[in-house]
Amino acid sequence: MANTYTQLYIHSVFAVQNRKCLLLDEFEEELYKYITGVITGQGHKLYIINGVQDHLHILISMNPKQAPR
Repeated sequence: MANTYTQLYIHSVFAVQNRKCLLLDEFEEELYKYITGVITGQGHKLYIINGVQDHLHILISMNPKQAPR
């Protein structure tokens, strides 16, 4: 369709199994870079990624060519 616009924002929370504090500060930068690469590689736009030792929050704008799973 002409002049069609789609905007889909997803807020995802990923938790460590049993909420153990395994996401240590020394791994944070490398983990965030990896997740950013996966998201942008799928054609989505990452707005923010942040978290603490037991969970992560990610806000993305999804490419409408891929369905959320």
